[in-house]
Amino acid sequence: MARRVQCHYRALPQPAQPFGRASCILTAVAWLAPTGGTSRRESPRASPSLHRGHPTVPRSIRPAGPSSGRASTAVNDINMSRWRDHAEIVTDSLWIIDRRDNSGAHTGAYWGNFVPQIPRQMMLRYTRVGEWVLDPFVGSGTTLIECRRLGRNGLGVEIDPRVAAGAAASVAAEAATQGAKTAVVTGDSRRADFGALLSGCGATSAQLAILHPPYHDIIRFSEQPGDLSAAGTTDEFLSAFGEVVDRVTPVLDSGRYCVVVIGDKYARGEWVPLGFHCLGEMLKRGYLLKSIVVKNFDETRAKRSHRALWRYRALANGFYVFKHEYVLIFRKR
Repeated sequence: MARRVQCHYRALPQPAQPFGRASCILTAVAWLAPTGGTSRRESPRASPSLHRGHPTVPRSIRPAGPSSGRASTAVNDINMSRWRDHAEIVTDSLWIIDRRDNSGAHTGAYWGNFVPQIPRQMMLRYTRVGEWVLDPFVGSGTTLIECRRLGRNGLGVEIDPRVAAGAAASVAAEAATQGAKTAVVTGDSRRADFGALLSGCGATSAQLAILHPPYHDIIRFSEQPGDLSAAGTTDEFLSAFGEVVDRVTPVLDSGRYCVVVIGDKYARGEWVPLGFHCLGEMLKRGYLLKSIVVKNFDETRAKRSHRALWRYRALANGFYVFKHEYVLIFRKR
């Protein structure tokens, strides 16, 4: 039986300060222990599907446990001698997700959060049960909720104390499976000592990193110093993004994967290819690009109520309305 970990949470009213090595958890942390208690998770049902030429696979079909022998890979629990049993895992580079998964603790209320199907796919493909996932832009906690569902351990950092508190509550509402441990920390990921934070969780490194930064200033998430959505220029945004990558890289095991979920923006009559710019930042740091997934992108709240206006603007100004974002998959050399 998994050992219970004491649960505590403390949110301070002041903005998070830069991390230092001496203080691995600076302003707030939620240790979310595996429990057998109740949660808001719903009974298994069909998951929102990815249109890829075959029927939807129910959520009740879970990935096989760790397999033995040479048939399994080193970075996941896929049994290659029974590869047909893993139909839930998508291998196509175009993802059309009809609707986000709002089951259990997931909610679409937070502006700019990404669909749970993305971190779920990444964990199934690039981690094994019991490994550690790092999310330096944890937001509403989507990645960590999926960690608890899939038996992965997760550490997330959020710069806004109020958002971090909400994420901790949401993640705690999801029952943990297979002994998963998760923690939400308030702080600036550009200054975070992820090694110390992982050490405080009993880990020495991470086996997967999932980065879903703001798409620059499309949505202003907070007034916190260091919030990437407050960067004044594209160059400043990319510099800050690179600082986060520089903090993540030392704690990510060699040969393991870093995923960047990012979309582009349109400003002052110009398409700004944030996705390609972030790709360049990763390549400059020696990462190997493994895949680019293009995912359909639903309208933001702001655009949803002005659909006709955006169509008019597109027709009048020679551009196309955003309907996609990128899932960039890198391997650390």
